Parts: sequence; C-alpha cells; structure tokens
Amino acid sequence: MSLLSFRKSKAVATPTVNAHMEAFLRDYSIEVMPRTAEKVEDFRELLPAGTRVYIAHIEGTPIEDMVATAKRLATDGYKVMPHFPARIIKNEATLGDWIARYQGEAGVDQALLLAGGVATPHGDYHSSMQLLESGLFDKAGFKRLHVAGHPEGNRDIDKDGSDKNVMEALRWKQKFSDTTDAEMALATQFAFEAGPIIAWADALKDAGVTIPVHIGIAGPAKLQTLIKFAIACGVGPSLKVLQKRAMDVTKLLLPYEPTEVLTELAAHKAANPDFNITNVHFFPLGGIKTNATWAIENGGDSAVPASQS
Repeated sequence: MSLLSFRKSKAVATPTVNAHMEAFLRDYSIEVMPRTAEKVEDFRELLPAGTRVYIAHIEGTPIEDMVATAKRLATDGYKVMPHFPARIIKNEATLGDWIARYQGEAGVDQALLLAGGVATPHGDYHSSMQLLESGLFDKAGFKRLHVAGHPEGNRDIDKDGSDKNVMEALRWKQKFSDTTDAEMALATQFAFEAGPIIAWADALKDAGVTIPVHIGIAGPAKLQTLIKFAIACGVGPSLKVLQKRAMDVTKLLLPYEPTEVLTELAAHKAANPDFNITNVHFFPLGGIKTNATWAIENGGDSAVPASQS
C-alpha cells in the first residue's frame, strides 16, 4: 500500500487530523536537489499529484542535471519550479539557454528567482530584480514567478540588521507584480516560531506588499541537523526555539517536527482568512520521504486540481 493510500484509509478510521492544519497544508510545496531526488525511487509514492516541486540549484550543479530532474518530475505529474540563482548565471545568453532547456525538455513554465548564496557574482547578475528586468521569462510565457522572502531579515542584504533594503526590494517586486501577467509569490526562508512569522507577514501588508506568501518550514529532522542548517542559512531569532530544545535532555535525541509552528499558523489562518500566508513550502532537511510521510499523516494530501497553476 502506498503512503497516500495509507493516509486516506487512516483518515476514515482515525479522524484525528487537525482540520485547520489540513486546510493549511493543502497545496503545499517541497524542495529537492538533483542528488537528493536520485535517492527517491518513485515520487508518486510520496507526493500528491500536482504538487509543486522546487529544484534547488546549488553552485556547481550542471544545468544538465537540473533539467534531467525537472523532466523526471514533470513526467511524473508534478509542477516543477527550478531555482534561478542570479549570481551563478553568467550572462543573458546563459539565462536564455537555461529557460529554453527547461521549457523544451521538461515543459517548465514556473521559476523561483533569487540572488543566490554566492558572495561574488559569476557574471552580469547579482539580484532577482535583474532577472525579472531581463524580460526573458515574460517572453518565454512563464506563468508563475516566485521570489525570496526573509521573515527574520537577511544579513547579506541588510548588514546592519535592519530590514530597510529588503523592504525596498519587496516594494519594487510588488510594483513588478502589479504589471506582469505572471502569478507571483514570496517563497521564504524557513523559521521555527509562529509569532514573529505572523508579525512579519502583517508588516508586509502594512507596507503595501500584497504578494501572497508561501512560508518556508523545515521538515522533520534530527535536532543537530536543523541547528547546522539554520546557522548556515542565517536563520535569526527563531533559532532560539531549537537551542532551547537542545538544552532539554528529554528532547535532545528526539527528532524535531514542525507540528507546533504549523498548528499555530494554521489556527491563525483559520481565524483570519485574509492572512497573506497562503501556502506552506517544505525544506526536507531530514529527507524527502520523512517529510512527505509527516505531511501525509498531518493531512497534507490534497493536491491542486489540474486546472489550477
């Protein structure tokens, strides 16, 4: 029996899934890399049909591997959204070539545009705004363009710890969103505490940024693994949630699960339907299968109808 069949049969026998959580997890997305995707024998045993799957492009990964992964996922019925990290794209010709490959070989019409974690740009681009300004995604008819969001700030952009430059960039992207036919969303870095996430999302609306938010959430993983990734990715104040857990001997060896943060966010969404966080985006730091199983067991098996993007 597949995991999805198990989840559906379990729902009939044990109706304990939190209804708010189930609604909040509907249409969730997940991130993979070519090397992690290779370890998954059949994604259809793990993810609902139509799930949006981001493909992270790490520096040094050949574009051929990225496109091959995109083709495999698209063939299996998933909506594929590859990363386009500006700082590793040499020039407009390279950008155009990537777009053409993804479209021609995998039918891709969605992309996550971001600066990327490289300190020194490899070529002409250093920001997602430059990729948007290139006009190449519009010419290629991309239907959906996501850009990065940072609930706890970004020290690479605002070295003084403020959010001044980040907010200026988001206002620019809001104006771009208002003038493009492509659907846009903010796909965020992961965080571990609901309160600051809610405050950040509300602050965006107050600043006139109404682009929907797909909140980044770290999937189940060993505590040590999460702390390592959180520090490497620049996760801010909510890191204290993990540090506090690490000090509790009774929890130190238990795997972290995102139940608490998602339960709080789901309840807030249920009480405030216009809350601008519309989707959950999982970073499967403890493994794709582990993350997918957790999502299934918590109600995340509702795929988007094929007619929706």
